[in-house]
Amino acid sequence: MAITRDDVIQALSTVAVDGGGTSLPGSGRLSQVVVDPMGRVMFSIQIDPSEAERFERVRREAEGRIRAMPGVSSVFASLTSERGPSTPAPQQPRPPGPGAPPSPPRAGPALPGVKHIVAVASGKGGVGKSTTACNLALALHAQGLKVGLLDADIYGPSVPKLFGIGGKPRVIEGKVLEPMQGYGIKVMSIGFLIDADSAMIWRGPMVQSAITQMLRDVAWGDLDILVVDMPPGTGDAQLTMAQATPLSGAVIVSTPQDLALIDARRAVSMFRKVSVPILGVIENMATFICPHCGERSDIFGHGGARTEAARLEVPFLGEVPLTMVIRETSDSGRPVVATDPEGPQSKVYREIAQTLWMNLSGSPASRAAPRIVIE
Repeated sequence: MAITRDDVIQALSTVAVDGGGTSLPGSGRLSQVVVDPMGRVMFSIQIDPSEAERFERVRREAEGRIRAMPGVSSVFASLTSERGPSTPAPQQPRPPGPGAPPSPPRAGPALPGVKHIVAVASGKGGVGKSTTACNLALALHAQGLKVGLLDADIYGPSVPKLFGIGGKPRVIEGKVLEPMQGYGIKVMSIGFLIDADSAMIWRGPMVQSAITQMLRDVAWGDLDILVVDMPPGTGDAQLTMAQATPLSGAVIVSTPQDLALIDARRAVSMFRKVSVPILGVIENMATFICPHCGERSDIFGHGGARTEAARLEVPFLGEVPLTMVIRETSDSGRPVVATDPEGPQSKVYREIAQTLWMNLSGSPASRAAPRIVIE
C-alpha cells in the first residue's frame, strides 16, 4: 500500500515541539510534505537560527517516525531558516582587489572534522564546472591535503561518471552513509542513491533536504577541505548551502564569452548577498590548440573571466584550456589529474589548486603529497 501525505502528517502529529505538547503539524513550522511515487518523503521544519540545537532533537524524532512507516523508502528532513523582511542583511566587506587575499572565511568548522567547505559554482550550465571541481579536488589531494567531494547537483549529478564510481554507499551506525572512494578522495553524490536514468522531478524543499542530508548524514571524517560541486544558477541549492553550513568561500567557473560572464556576475552577486567570500574565478575552455596543426583558436574568446574578476575585484585563479585530453579522461571516468599527473593539463589544475589553498588558508599545504594509485 502506497504511503500518502496524510499518513505522514498523522505520524508527525505524535511529535511534540515543546513542553506543552504542541504537535509538529499544529505548530505551523512544518513545510509542505512531499511524497513521491518511490516512497521518498521530504519535509522541512521552519526555525529561527537560535533554535537549531533544540529543534535538532525534533528533526531526528520526526525523521525516525517516518522512516519506521511501511512503504517509506527514504526520508529527507531538514531544519530551515529564512531572514525576515525587517531583519537587515549582514554587511558584506568590500571585496579584495586583484591579487589580494579574499575576505577571511566565516569562523568555526562547517562540519565536525572538516576545516573548510568550498563551493564550486557557475551562473549557467555547460561551462565545465563539474569537470573543474573534480580535477580541482584531485589537485588539492595531490598537495597532501585530505579532500572530500560532494556532488550537490541534484538534477544533473556528474561526479559518479567523472570518477568512474558505481554502486551504492554503505549505511553505517544505523543511518550514516559511508562516502564512496575515488583516487584517494571521499565522494558523495545523489547519483549513488538513485537509478542512473531517473529524472529528479523535485521541488525546492526536496532539494534542500537532500543537500542538507548529504552534508549532515555522511561520515566525512577529518578533512582539510570539502569541495562542493554546486548546480548551476542561483537557486535553492546555493541558498541551502549558505544556510546549512558556514561556507569558507566560493569559486566561480566561467567560459570567456560574454553570455557566460553575465551569469557568472550573477553568481558572484548571489554569494556576496549571503556573505560567502569569493575565493576566485576560473576561466574554463580558455583557448584551443589544434592537435594536428598546432594553431590556437579562441573558440569562446579569451581573457574574459580574467577581466571580469578584475572588474569585480576578486582573485583570478587561472585558466584551463579546451583540450581533447580533458574531455576524454572525464568521459572515461579517469580524471586527467589522477591519470596523467605530470601532464600539462594537470599542471594547470595544480597551480590553480595551490593558489586557491593559499587564498583560503594563507599557507601552502604542509604534508607530503600522497601517492595516487590508478587501478
